Amino acid sequence: MGLFIVAGIAALIVLALKVSGLSLSAPGQTYTVYADFNDAGSLAPRGKVSMAGVPIGRISSITLDQKTFKARVAMDIDASIDSIPTDSSAIIRTSGLLGDQYIDVSVGADKTSMKDGDTFYGTQSAMNLERLISNFASGR
Repeated sequence: MGLFIVAGIAALIVLALKVSGLSLSAPGQTYTVYADFNDAGSLAPRGKVSMAGVPIGRISSITLDQKTFKARVAMDIDASIDSIPTDSSAIIRTSGLLGDQYIDVSVGADKTSMKDGDTFYGTQSAMNLERLISNFASGR
């Protein structure tokens, strides 16, 4: 009986880790790329970075660039994804209507690939629903 209780608790812990995006295994090899956004919305560290709907990395930090006053987002990309074209774009999207925000990489066509420390040239900031409604209501 006690063995079944321990197995059930272990299964719940594994399920909770899967849902939260954490892992018991050691992190794999990654490289860091950056993107600058006018509005980071509700992005958060450990948020998902995806390409074509497939997770390829995590957001590692979000800081304010003191020179440009833009949100600078650092992303840890899985080292196996080593051929992201340099003209690709980073777009902030929302899961569902009111879900979490994540970064979606829209693939470019350049022959050269992004390397550790590179910055996405093209970005699209988060859609601010309150600002959109306000602009619609005021007729702007």
